Amino acid sequence: MTLFAHAPLFTRLTDEGHGYWAAELRSKTQQSLTKEGHGNLQNWIDVWEQLPHAQNAKLIADRDAITLEGALTVEAQTSLRQKLMAFHPWRKGPFEVFGVPIDTEWRSCLKWDRLAPHVEFRERKVLDVGCGNGYYGWRMIQAGASLVLGFDPFLLFLMQFEVVRRYADPAVAHYVLPLTDAAIPARLNAFDVTLSMGVLYHRTSPIEHLLSLGHSLRPGGTLVLETLIVESEDRTCLVPEDRYAKMRNVWFLPSIPMLKLWLQRTGFCEVQVIDVSPTTVNEQRQTAWMTFESLADFLDPVNANRTLEGHPAPVRAMLVARKN
Repeated sequence: MTLFAHAPLFTRLTDEGHGYWAAELRSKTQQSLTKEGHGNLQNWIDVWEQLPHAQNAKLIADRDAITLEGALTVEAQTSLRQKLMAFHPWRKGPFEVFGVPIDTEWRSCLKWDRLAPHVEFRERKVLDVGCGNGYYGWRMIQAGASLVLGFDPFLLFLMQFEVVRRYADPAVAHYVLPLTDAAIPARLNAFDVTLSMGVLYHRTSPIEHLLSLGHSLRPGGTLVLETLIVESEDRTCLVPEDRYAKMRNVWFLPSIPMLKLWLQRTGFCEVQVIDVSPTTVNEQRQTAWMTFESLADFLDPVNANRTLEGHPAPVRAMLVARKN
């Protein structure tokens, strides 16, 4: 498998009548992968090129982990964990790569279990904005999606995706580009399902984010929106003065009534809340594959219902809506 093998994606988009957008995506992707200031990118590429050949490699469906199976030499098996650790920190997962389990910070399988019963992915074209390393995209492919395109600007997450993609069937239409929702043009109308999970609160303009997500969808398409919320029956928002759970870039934590209003104002209907869950240390925690601070470090050590700053502890809501 060739690294950054995006050509089939651009060809497909062109064949489906989105040639101008395909050209824009190609140009923006090349800029993201070549401009200076990305520090470890060449080091990650060097490690990717040293990953071992595996006989009969295949991606299989597993209860929780995205799992690669195949035959490695004893020497390759011995050095594999060290090579995979070069892509630390691993945040979304879990994965298992030829017998090496990657216990990621987030047990993303739990969120997938909350999502999967409510959204049809079979034969759907999917856009995943803020996709991270593509964990959910692989689950959507396993659920029968015909195309999954992920956007995430962090090149480390792109390289983690490329580690798995290296061994997957080249015919599988799953791609990650180092972009954001800013790459979605007005009235694109190209996807059946668009997901934004863990992105909205990082946007200085949540309305612009929702509008861009709407532009990506065909009429009648499905939006999956997952975000931090503040629990209230009123239409309100929590706007942190500085940090929220040690994060600088959290701008808005809306209540569910406010979220519903935003969605209605930005062209969505049939809004349904499919899950509301507090984030716990069972779902987000420090591991050997993510050794930096995690949820336990962000909460008040005396009162785990509050963040260190005194805000309500993280609660996440997942909603689905239909584009008008």
